[in-house]
Amino acid sequence: MEIRLLIVDDEEIITDGLYEILSKLPLDLDLYKAYSGEEALVWLRRTRFDIVLSDIAMPEMDGLALMDVIRYNWPHCKLIFLTGHHDLESMYHAIQWPGVRYLLKSEGYNKLIEAVGQAASEIEEELRTADLLRQSKDSQNALETLATGNYMRHLLFEEGADETMEDNFRRLNIRFNPALPVLISLGSLSFAEEKRRSYADRQESALTVKLMADSYLNEKTRSLGVIDRYGDLVWLVQPMPSHELEDGVFERTVKFLEGTLELIQDACRESLSIKVSVTMATEPVLWPELPEAYDRLRERQHLRAGDGTRMVQSVQLHKEESSSSLRWRFPGEKVETLAAYLEGGRRTEFLCLFDELTMDAMVGKVPLAYATELYYSIALAMLSYTNRWGDREKTPSGNLMQLEAHPSWHARFGVLKSTAEDLFAQRSNGEHSRAATAIDKICAYIGDNIDEDLSLVRLADEIHLNPSYLSRLFKQERGRKLSEYIEDVRFAKAKELLKNTDCKISEIGIKVGYEAAHSFTRVFRKWAGMSPQEFREQAGLRRQVSN
Repeated sequence: MEIRLLIVDDEEIITDGLYEILSKLPLDLDLYKAYSGEEALVWLRRTRFDIVLSDIAMPEMDGLALMDVIRYNWPHCKLIFLTGHHDLESMYHAIQWPGVRYLLKSEGYNKLIEAVGQAASEIEEELRTADLLRQSKDSQNALETLATGNYMRHLLFEEGADETMEDNFRRLNIRFNPALPVLISLGSLSFAEEKRRSYADRQESALTVKLMADSYLNEKTRSLGVIDRYGDLVWLVQPMPSHELEDGVFERTVKFLEGTLELIQDACRESLSIKVSVTMATEPVLWPELPEAYDRLRERQHLRAGDGTRMVQSVQLHKEESSSSLRWRFPGEKVETLAAYLEGGRRTEFLCLFDELTMDAMVGKVPLAYATELYYSIALAMLSYTNRWGDREKTPSGNLMQLEAHPSWHARFGVLKSTAEDLFAQRSNGEHSRAATAIDKICAYIGDNIDEDLSLVRLADEIHLNPSYLSRLFKQERGRKLSEYIEDVRFAKAKELLKNTDCKISEIGIKVGYEAAHSFTRVFRKWAGMSPQEFREQAGLRRQVSN
């Protein structure tokens, strides 16, 4: 990997000499020079450095003051101090910070070259992901991470920033300040090895990059990585709470982000064989503006120069062309939700969302390409539903795919809405028909098996439904309780047997489902207001009279 190294010394001959020597090393170094602490500060505010080789004793801004700036902005930077004299106090102060080395100029170039080589080796080792991933995974709660990712995707793709956002941040333990704007960056992943990868492979790789990036970004910022629907990474970043009100804090955070994303790119390439191209906003956006900002970054990344390998492309969102020149944001998530409402039979929600999506398109307020894509997306969702569940002979699926068959956008979307109404009506009719068929089957079973177990559980098993649902369905279809219907069938059967047979009362009780004669007599008296024997006698008298 290429290591960015800054040489700082107020003596020009020393700075140039070090530059000359280090440029000949077999290390992949990208070298820069600064002839004062102030000049070094300009570089450090512009970009990330991996190693800073600096004199301590410099006028105006010495090496120790410079170290404080480096510690604040680039915590992963390695610092090598050079001094021409033994300064124990400075040495003690410097070595308190991990990654700092202290060399005397009199120790010669070999010691310096050795120190630079060791620093470079440490940087390469730190880019290996094992420890970083272990730290990240140990600190993550899987369920909280899933819920957080889903909510952030909701903010990005469904314009979900509303009055509930602050409460959602608190409950999901999202560290962002909802009152402050946020920086957004987009990372597109590609693989060094050209081979087909499974969905699980791609998701695992994206998650690995996310966890590794978290370990870098969370050290100096509040950040969150989200995997989008394309398998790319979206990073949202805010300054730490202790610095969020400082002047120029977002500008400094942008520089930190730009340099750190380069580090992440190097780590991904070296350790994972994954190439990451990054497009980042250079100014923060308000939370409700996130969906449009995301679209702008994706558009700019699509129109990038070259293949994007090791690219960190900056986008000044507020200086971009007006939103009217940006392609209209296609509501893909909402169209998918519309399809889910159709699949779930949720008519009211479907029609409300349909009207929301098509309102402007129906009156020609959107670009032609947008209206066309919206029409065919909804039509395809209906066609897919019809192919699986609908009545193909009754649904005009052929006409749905013929846009020009309808004279205007109002008529076209009107046909879609009318078709949806037909599909919901067919579904409702089908549900009612299947319910009636199921209840008819239950009633037939009761009539044929009146002497057997007719418990709700047994009947539910017959049509493979749960008992409580069968109970509700029966009352919905027949307007009465199932238990009442069974009693009526038993009563009718008992009356028929008492009238037309010479069977004993106890035998008739068994034939209508009562093993104990006294139980049958008690229930029959409740039905008829008389005992079975009294009923038989009255029925016999009536027959004699009629004869």
